[in-house]
Amino acid sequence: MPSKKQLTGMRGVYLVAAELSKQGFIASPTSRSARGADILATDAECRRAFSIQVKTSAPVSSYWLLSEHAKEMRSDTHIYVFVNIKKEGIPPEFYVVPSAVVAERMWVEKQRGGSVWYSFTLDDAKPFQDRWDILRGGK
Repeated sequence: MPSKKQLTGMRGVYLVAAELSKQGFIASPTSRSARGADILATDAECRRAFSIQVKTSAPVSSYWLLSEHAKEMRSDTHIYVFVNIKKEGIPPEFYVVPSAVVAERMWVEKQRGGSVWYSFTLDDAKPFQDRWDILRGGK
């Protein structure tokens, strides 16, 4: 049986895929075991293709956890979409962030027990709210 965290992640992927379709893109979720890409997307003319990593929070959080590989996974065609799922009836928030920005601004925090947390903050995401134009070449 999937955990609440897994269900939240799957919900985020499908919310992003639906929003990409609304924005005029062709979007296809990948296998959940695909490293780095939750969705593969292209524009309607198949001229621009993207791998999209989705990170979802529910309830709303001030950060999203990343993998340690986020530092190296930077490409003009690799995009993160951070999702905050709010209460029922309130639309989710989407932050469309280029992977190079995530790699530059990700936080690395060493915990007491020796583990390391990698994260991206809501404050760093805010300038990218609803920036679907980035997928069309917007800066």
